[in-house]
Amino acid sequence: TPNNDGQIIRITLPQLTQDRRKELVKVVHRRLEEGRVAIRNVRRDVLDHFKQLRKENLATEDDVRGGEARLQKLTDRYVSDADKVGQRKEAEILEV
Repeated sequence: TPNNDGQIIRITLPQLTQDRRKELVKVVHRRLEEGRVAIRNVRRDVLDHFKQLRKENLATEDDVRGGEARLQKLTDRYVSDADKVGQRKEAEILEV
């Protein structure tokens, strides 16, 4: 039940149970995978753009390869960052 002291409404929440913590960790994993998929989709779109530039002779083969290499490094970095955030969040949820 909410408590009102005139300025602030306070709602007491019970401690999370171990089962609920595990459910929340599953949600974190699902969201993390959605993030990885989104990152990969962006990579795929950029690779398609590179191929289109190459077909139109607006970029050389070396430019495209260099761009693909840089794109892969960025993709790996952001996937790694997402994994680190997911691990921190999982540890935070499981902390009692």
